[in-house]
Amino acid sequence: MKVALAYGQGHLEVDFPDHVTVVQPRPQPGLPDERAALLAALDAPIGCEPLRDWLKPGCKVCIIFPDITRAMPNTRVLPWLLDYLHRHGVRDEQVVLLNSTGTHRPNTPEELDRMLGKPITARYRVVNHECEDYANMVQFGVTSSGAPALINRLAAEADVRILTGFIEPHFFAGFSGGPKALMPGVAGLKTTLSNHGAANIGSPRATFGVNEGNPIWDEMFDIAQRVGRSFLLNVSLNEEKHITGWFAGDLGAAHRRGREFVRASAMQRVDAPFDVIVTTNSGYPLDMNLYQGVKGMAAAATIAKPGATIILAAECREGLPAGSPSDKLLRSVKSPAELLARICSPGFAWPEQWQSQIQTLIQTRARVLLHSLMPDDLVRAALLEPCHDIGAEVRAQIARIGPGARVAVLPWGPLTIPYVAA
Repeated sequence: MKVALAYGQGHLEVDFPDHVTVVQPRPQPGLPDERAALLAALDAPIGCEPLRDWLKPGCKVCIIFPDITRAMPNTRVLPWLLDYLHRHGVRDEQVVLLNSTGTHRPNTPEELDRMLGKPITARYRVVNHECEDYANMVQFGVTSSGAPALINRLAAEADVRILTGFIEPHFFAGFSGGPKALMPGVAGLKTTLSNHGAANIGSPRATFGVNEGNPIWDEMFDIAQRVGRSFLLNVSLNEEKHITGWFAGDLGAAHRRGREFVRASAMQRVDAPFDVIVTTNSGYPLDMNLYQGVKGMAAAATIAKPGATIILAAECREGLPAGSPSDKLLRSVKSPAELLARICSPGFAWPEQWQSQIQTLIQTRARVLLHSLMPDDLVRAALLEPCHDIGAEVRAQIARIGPGARVAVLPWGPLTIPYVAA
């Protein structure tokens, strides 16, 4: 049985034995008229007044958009949104577009042109958030661990904040979208390190599909509310990146509706855990580096038997990327156990440590292999095993385990939340 795995900007076709279980989102059709549906959502939002009523003469508008690692269809959404603002009296100079890079690198001018379209980058002020530029942040109290809760000044001081993004399952925040545009999207590094600290990441409620009672999500939402009212404009997407729903309006109410819509297609029940799970990172742009690839591993881990084998297919065209905080952290140790112990030691804090912590937690229960463009020595430096032939590795594992071996394939990786039936 051939299965097309999302990989880079295309697919990786793998021949599997016929008895494998393929787990993927339930199909959702794209909206027949995305623009008309957007305009209707802006004028009849969830839980608040229409966006046009937020727009006062001379108001400062900050539109926060996802960075290059996210598959948000900015080139469709932003022109429609900006046209709506203009029709309701907002001038170009009143608008700033803020790239919610979180702790990621800034995007280059060429990348911003591709992400937003040159007509937008040439016409509007577009700014990369930089998480260590503390001079351009505003503090809103402290986090639960006492770190300053810092938010980019452009977002904090705007009269109207519009948080754009898309909703998908998230491996420690429950679902993406919503307040994540602000926290960690345009938050200070100190704030994110606190919120994503080892204790919070290690919470059993910091996982796919759980929001309320999740210490990471609860604090993200709390900090976002401290900043003031924000208008949410989130979308849901299918595998072809067509928009399947708009969720606009009050930050809490609109996101709740959006995540329940996504849950209905993304949550997939299985009868029992598996010995071998092949997963992806849902293709480009999420699989552009290994830092993001932990999401695909985590999706597979939800249905893994103790001692299972997880095979991640992620292109990783940017590597880890080289020289990133994650790269340096992984290279500083000899084994996953050593890294996990270091991360969980009192007082330890390192940018992007949360990805490595989750990787090593998965590796306490499963063997993890990687099929990618990365050279074998770099894969091993990331504490993973290289896999050159996914089909052959699966057959080898079946031969080792025996005829009762259970094998699952997640062609879209973290766009699916598999779970074992109670």
